[in-house]
Amino acid sequence: MNKVVANADEAIRDMQDGAVIMSGGFGLCGNPENLIKAIHRKGVKNLTIISNNCGTTDKGLGVLLQSKQVRKMIASYVGENKELEVELNPQGTLAERIRAGGAGLGGFFTPTGAGTQIAQGKESRVIDGKEMILEKPLKADYAIVRAWKGDKWGNLVFRKTARNFSPMMATAARITIAEVEKLVEVGEIDGDEVHVPSVYVKRIFKGTSYEKPIEKRTVRKA
Repeated sequence: MNKVVANADEAIRDMQDGAVIMSGGFGLCGNPENLIKAIHRKGVKNLTIISNNCGTTDKGLGVLLQSKQVRKMIASYVGENKELEVELNPQGTLAERIRAGGAGLGGFFTPTGAGTQIAQGKESRVIDGKEMILEKPLKADYAIVRAWKGDKWGNLVFRKTARNFSPMMATAARITIAEVEKLVEVGEIDGDEVHVPSVYVKRIFKGTSYEKPIEKRTVRKA
């Protein structure tokens, strides 16, 4: 039950070319910074990345695009990155596709995107008088997430908006890897505070040297 590994490099030791990876984060908020850097160092290629967006050109997941390691990006937003080609999803649809993958569902019908380019090539039905399209679930080989606190069994607690897509991604991958800012002993986290139960987490480690960059800083004019 001790799932602790020494660092990010050990955590991705078996990651290979062609892997499908879900990555938590919204813009640059909540990015698994240590794991992204480890993937960059490892040099695995032809990756499919599932994330809300791909950071900026030189921050977050953008570094993997710059190094030509990413084959496909499934996201809801192009972001500030100028190098990627993506399969765009409405943001709520992206979240629900990930949740469906974790729940073992075969898909779901949604009115979002009906009658637009999003619907091309997808099954459609009229339900309760509304046209709906079938969206299929998303699953991954790996989910990489960053939590504020975790214990050695893998129970995770996120902090505020840095939680974003991470809890649902943790349920939808074959191997979920968590880097945490605070690694504590089992029993130090109250059960009511847990956002991701340990059953979903395969590996965990204490991250270091967090930058926590801000994509665009806006301040009040004097």
